[in-house]
Amino acid sequence: MTALTRPYWIEARFERREGWDDTAYPFSVPAVRTLHTLAFHPNVTFLVGENGSGKSTLIEALAVAWGFNAEGGSQDHQFSTRASHSPLHRFVRPVRAPLKARDGYFLRAESYFNTASYLEASGTFRAGQTGLHEQSHGESFFALFDKRFIGDGLYILDEPEAALSPTRQLSFLARMHELVQARSQLIIATHSPILLGYPNAWIYQASEHGLDRIEYEDTDHYQVTRNFLTRREMMLDVLLGND
Repeated sequence: MTALTRPYWIEARFERREGWDDTAYPFSVPAVRTLHTLAFHPNVTFLVGENGSGKSTLIEALAVAWGFNAEGGSQDHQFSTRASHSPLHRFVRPVRAPLKARDGYFLRAESYFNTASYLEASGTFRAGQTGLHEQSHGESFFALFDKRFIGDGLYILDEPEAALSPTRQLSFLARMHELVQARSQLIIATHSPILLGYPNAWIYQASEHGLDRIEYEDTDHYQVTRNFLTRREMMLDVLLGND
């Protein structure tokens, strides 16, 4: 197989309809307030930004608008431990390609424990989803990526690096490429400069100015990490107030 040349999800249109209020959360978040259309790369699209910038709000709304459960899982997973997701998904209209994804998954790092508990209680296991509570957090994350994601799918991931060591993040980068070559499309919110290094991906950065597409080397994640690694002593002197 070869990578997709046209995405399953072409773009998301944010429609200003009754109930949209620019002065209230989540519509007041800068990354949302000025956003009308968000186009996706056929292979990998990243959303990045500081904590509180709105990237997770966006990724959640995208996942729910596509048909995934707000707390994560496949489209056939319907459970809720606490309905905390925003109403933004109701204003997102997906523009879909004629080619339909055969697989899909929404991974939300902060509610992954709830998803694992649901799978354990319901017995709706698939490859990579058994014994998740009996593995370390990182091992269960990677088992999901490696065994459950089978390709020909749309995968929406919120901070997949949360439980992964740097070495495992490199392994996940390789797994991402395998999925891309298996005709998959991935939309990922991340803080990881390792994952962001995936070639030819589109990167959107959420900030107080809105949502802008930028190059890898222009992300804060790359610049801060690079500066720390290449000028560690100087940055520590500044941060720790050493004389």
